[in-house]
Amino acid sequence: MKKTALLASALALAIPGSAATRDPIAPLFAPDQGDTRAVLLLVDGRPVAKRYAAGYSDANRFISWSMAKSVTALLVGELVADGKLQLDAPAPVAEWRDDARRNITLRQLLHMSSGLRHIEVGQPIESSDTNQVLFVGGTQDMAARAIARPLAFRPGTHFNYDSLTSIILAEIVTRALTDSRDPRVRARAYRDFAEQRLFRPAGVTSAFLEFDGSGTQVGGSLIHMSLDDWGRMGRLLVDGKGPDGTQIVAPDWLAFLKTPAPTNPHYGGHVWLSPNGLVSMRGHLGQFVFTGAKGGHSVVLVRLGNTREDRLESVTPLYERIAQAALPAG
Repeated sequence: MKKTALLASALALAIPGSAATRDPIAPLFAPDQGDTRAVLLLVDGRPVAKRYAAGYSDANRFISWSMAKSVTALLVGELVADGKLQLDAPAPVAEWRDDARRNITLRQLLHMSSGLRHIEVGQPIESSDTNQVLFVGGTQDMAARAIARPLAFRPGTHFNYDSLTSIILAEIVTRALTDSRDPRVRARAYRDFAEQRLFRPAGVTSAFLEFDGSGTQVGGSLIHMSLDDWGRMGRLLVDGKGPDGTQIVAPDWLAFLKTPAPTNPHYGGHVWLSPNGLVSMRGHLGQFVFTGAKGGHSVVLVRLGNTREDRLESVTPLYERIAQAALPAG
């Protein structure tokens, strides 16, 4: 009861004039927040608040969009822990062996600083490299299109947000798991690995992964999970532990993910970093999983919905304030 009262007080201070004392996540369903569909707030691993918009429930899976990138990074970390991949070795992409791209490292791919030519959001929008590959001409073999791009910059010198880089990482994971070129075998190997090493130990039961025609997971954009399971993924970002305390993600890998990239202080290893210490998965149209830890306490705030991209910059600080205020002092 004492913790609940302290939380309500902190939220009221963070969001003056709101209904935070009664419902800490009510502000996220205000009309100016766009189409908020589901919100979950966990403090110290326990649900403090949970709410759905009309028409949504525990029965729904919600699309990740770019939150999938963080899941891909966690899977890469499992293979690094196994010794099958090396963070600072040249990325194991055979197609790059005979040109300057052979110097691109796994670290640079995870930091979005590979130097590969890319336009994430073009004008008009359909001209975007990502949209062309995901929805137009690359659906049968997205990794081939992503890998074939030439260098625009020397690797490690420029930050360029790039959803196709995450597809390359998913392809690297797949190649580490199987030599098969059969799309069904490749997809099964990836899905089984994700289930065994990440989802099942974390208690995630609803994950649905999408694959292209060659069996490559669309690792930058297309994973679906329930609201509660996105909360469980957020818990993994806090300390890498499952519900029973088992260490799923190695502490050194989590530390790498949360360390700012040399080319962007707000980005780590496929996760976003806030000045106030929060770490987040972020996806198109306002998919968010904010996480934080302080003094032995933790917070996870999940927001799923459909907010116009040109409004996200103005509404995102509210999510960060709620997450930060919900973090108990300690």
